This record gives sequence, C-alpha cells and structure tokens, in this order.
Amino acid sequence: MIRERMIFTGRVQGVGFRYKVCYVARHHGMTGFARNEYDGSVTVEVQGTRAQIDDLIEILQHDNFIRIENILREEMELQEEKGFQIRG
Repeated sequence: MIRERMIFTGRVQGVGFRYKVCYVARHHGMTGFARNEYDGSVTVEVQGTRAQIDDLIEILQHDNFIRIENILREEMELQEEKGFQIRG
C-alpha cells in the first residue's frame, strides 16, 4: 500500500472530475479524498496499491470531458482512514 498526493491541472473543475475519482477509488477499495482548489486545480490524496493508483490515473486520462494537462505526484505516509470522500 502507498499513499499519493496528486495535483491535477487542466480542465478538471466543472466536469465531474471529483465524482469520477470518487467512483473509481471506491470501486477499487481505495481511500482518500478529492478537493477543488481556488486556482482551478484539483488535489487528490489516495491510498491503495501502485497499480490501483496508476489505473485510476489511466481511467481519468481517457474520460471524454476531463482534460488533464499536468499531474504533480508526491508519495506520502500511509494514514488510517475509511472510504473516499469529496471535499470542497
């Protein structure tokens, strides 16, 4: 298990991005959250296997409405939490 903080930029607000992240993360049994930022980016912290996280990114990159221009990824310490949430 790993935890990553990812900051997505591009067309990621107003297109169902956080809801898509939440659906995929919950479907794969991952935990964490997705949050809109004031600069138009979206921050996602997700905990799961590296393969699960890579699959999540792959699914997001092939969505018809989402257009990811950049992803800043940072590995973090694991946290105890339950489920995946949408914040702000």
